[in-house]
Amino acid sequence: MTRREPETRLSPSGIPIKTVYRPEDTALEYARDLADPGSWPYTRGVQASMYRGRLWTMRQYAGFGSAAGTNERFRFLLSAGQTGLSVAFDLPTQMGLDSDSPRSAGEVGRAGVAIDSVEDMHVLLDSIPLDEVSTSMTINATAATLLAMYIVVAEERGIPRDRISGTIQNDILKEYIARGTYIYPPGPSMSLIADTFRFCAAEVPNWNPISISGYHIREAGATAVQELAFTLANTIEYVKRAIKSGLEVDSFAPRLSFFFAAHSDLFEEVAKFRAARRMYARIMRERFGASDASCRLRFHTQTGGVTLTAQQPLNNVVRVTVQALAATLGGTQSLHTNGYDEALALPTAEAATLALRTQQIVAFESGAANTADPLAGSYYVERLTSELEARASDLIARVDALGGSEAAIAAGFFQEEIARSAYEHQLRIEGGETVIVGVNSYTDEAEPLSIPAPDYSALERAQVESVARVRTARDAGAVSAALGALDDAVLRDAATPIMPLIIDAVRARATVEEISRTFGARWGFYQPPL
Repeated sequence: MTRREPETRLSPSGIPIKTVYRPEDTALEYARDLADPGSWPYTRGVQASMYRGRLWTMRQYAGFGSAAGTNERFRFLLSAGQTGLSVAFDLPTQMGLDSDSPRSAGEVGRAGVAIDSVEDMHVLLDSIPLDEVSTSMTINATAATLLAMYIVVAEERGIPRDRISGTIQNDILKEYIARGTYIYPPGPSMSLIADTFRFCAAEVPNWNPISISGYHIREAGATAVQELAFTLANTIEYVKRAIKSGLEVDSFAPRLSFFFAAHSDLFEEVAKFRAARRMYARIMRERFGASDASCRLRFHTQTGGVTLTAQQPLNNVVRVTVQALAATLGGTQSLHTNGYDEALALPTAEAATLALRTQQIVAFESGAANTADPLAGSYYVERLTSELEARASDLIARVDALGGSEAAIAAGFFQEEIARSAYEHQLRIEGGETVIVGVNSYTDEAEPLSIPAPDYSALERAQVESVARVRTARDAGAVSAALGALDDAVLRDAATPIMPLIIDAVRARATVEEISRTFGARWGFYQPPL
């Protein structure tokens, strides 16, 4: 009887998977390609002892319409053992609009917390020790303004700038590629980012001025290879722009941070994180002459939002657990685990608690934190790591040939590549080639979960009244003077410091939209190519 050859299997990125891997499949030199954790090229981790020295930060993402409601959830999560904050902002805040703007109607507080002025930020952070807890803010086009608000809140509480820590996402390139919450054209947007680099290096030494995001690229339909390649291509563009603005690479690169997705193919995801560290170390040393301290890729991970299903939502608990394991086995520095009900609504307190408990069980019961890079030496994982590196490097070379990320965005390269991958993935789901349990396989007729939604109309009315009170109570002359000084600075060359003037405007109680309009009046507003 003839033995039947097993069918061809591919990873989600299209990498052929062999039935068995052997030593000859790796072809690695330990010192050159792996090395011990904490040693260049950091394939095995950025710290020598990894989680034996310090666990990853458990940083659950939250934003619940009002600043008061979000503050309540933050304090609840901190009491449950969370070790860092992560803020989701509503769409108007992300787009530089106040809650009373006609364009904000129907969107206030729906995708996260509404922040119009520093008074809202005070409420958001009430009773939270800002000199002890680090805060990540998922904000991009208005990142400089929200950072200024955070700084002013700290200072008005008597906490100096050098005592606060956290991250602003501030990654505008991926907004043009995948997410869409851009405001200004790429050129001035990149200049503003370079200014935040300069400011943070000098004034807020424990703050990461950017979190270069592969997560949203992956959420838009990219493969793991594309997530890796496009994130690092954007990194190259940011580093080049910062150096062009007059910064030495080692003055800002140690504070660069990253944000990746974790999906459900455990081994490909672990390999992706390992490849990311090795590729970044080589890029920073070979292209920019960076020191070893500037070659350590530190990253936050969020479990895959697009992998969550509304059908049989309790299955998402299992998906999130696998993804959390991928992140921790891959050496993440901080982690958000999604609630099982997030495909239906904002997560309930029960779902958010279970998501946090998932991290705690992985940390303290699974053994995953007992040794650094526990999957190192697996023939399969090492080959996957090398395959991902090779394929992602080829994609980066294509971006280089187009003139870098900014030129590739203008040419539609990233967008077309991601759209093709997303389409092909959907075809595989609809054809049954890719199994999604509870969606196209093992289905049932169970009723979907019913989750009550907040009264967004009442929330919007309250927020509109709140911003009106701020405008009535503030010194209008001080606001006008601060915005005028900001406008004068924007008219000058790109080397003029902007962040101190944004802080002055925030301190005078200028709103998010007033600051954004000041920039937009001089820079214009971005229109994507047709």
